[in-house]
Amino acid sequence: MSRFWSDHVNNLQPYVPGEQLAIENLIKLNTNEHPYGPSPKAIAAIKQAANDSLRLYPSYDAKGLRQSIARLHHLEVENVFVGNGSDEILAHIFSGLFLRGGRPLLLPDISYSFYRTYCRYYQVPFEIIPLAEDFSIRVEDYTQQRDVAPAAIIFANPNAPTSLLVELGDVERIVKANPDTVVVVDEAYVDFGGKSASGLVKQYPNVVVVQTLSKSYALAGLRVGFALASPEIVAGLERIKDSFNSYPLDSLALAGAQAAIDDQDYFNEVRKAVMDARDELTKDLQGLGFTVLPSATNFVFAAHPEHDAAHLQQALKERGVLVRHFSQERIQQFLRITVGTLAQCKRLTQELATILERNAE
Repeated sequence: MSRFWSDHVNNLQPYVPGEQLAIENLIKLNTNEHPYGPSPKAIAAIKQAANDSLRLYPSYDAKGLRQSIARLHHLEVENVFVGNGSDEILAHIFSGLFLRGGRPLLLPDISYSFYRTYCRYYQVPFEIIPLAEDFSIRVEDYTQQRDVAPAAIIFANPNAPTSLLVELGDVERIVKANPDTVVVVDEAYVDFGGKSASGLVKQYPNVVVVQTLSKSYALAGLRVGFALASPEIVAGLERIKDSFNSYPLDSLALAGAQAAIDDQDYFNEVRKAVMDARDELTKDLQGLGFTVLPSATNFVFAAHPEHDAAHLQQALKERGVLVRHFSQERIQQFLRITVGTLAQCKRLTQELATILERNAE
């Protein structure tokens, strides 16, 4: 607390990221980073861009990157908005699309915690919609008629941290039932088992699809995200961007991101490797007695009926393996475990087997 802070700063509750520890031989399975490196073509493009031209400002409109994204999703450049990671994209969305006459934003009770952080920061009125008992999103909760239409609906699909997927047909039902409401589908993990809602963008002017290159493209360190939406929504987001930071993506990020998007062969190869490792990890955890929710992401959400999740997390940490635990009600007995390489996953399950055996003594 400081007497120099603005009035609202003292009441902020910032997002808390996963631990970042500098420990030798640490296995880091707590922040959903890709276990394999980015496309070699992306690295080559970054190296090539690291030259004397860095004295110049980067591309103002990021047109090359936007063209590659548009081509991949069968859209037009005018449908694409890019920014410094999907978190910045979401920040502009909360600021630019959710403050509409005091109408509430609807969001699930268990989802990406940054949503509530942004609600507090931008003073967005919101209403929490509980997930079903099995942690799935009940589509009917978002399609029922209300006296006042919500300003917006937002949900992660697949959801984080539960890893569950809403099928594309159900996403369309929500979008179609709310024509005067912005529906934001946050698809950070969609490439690991879902079908993107990007195909709805041309048909429905109220849908916004948000994606990131941090997960499936293994570029978390580059900070690149994008939104797919109607030209009128993209134009609004551009107005927000240009009132905040006209150059959110540097030249290296633009070069690396475009090369990664264009290298779909490598993308699909390593994506499949992660999905295969996820299936193997799920079987191994189930063999140890864990309940594992069906995952369409690069992580699994698992609970053991006889062992406290917080204690398991701490025991793993003491053995050099980081996983994520949330103290939030309803999910405090679950661990969110990033899918690593096959060797990393085997090490995790071996350590868990030892911990469970010792706890049973």
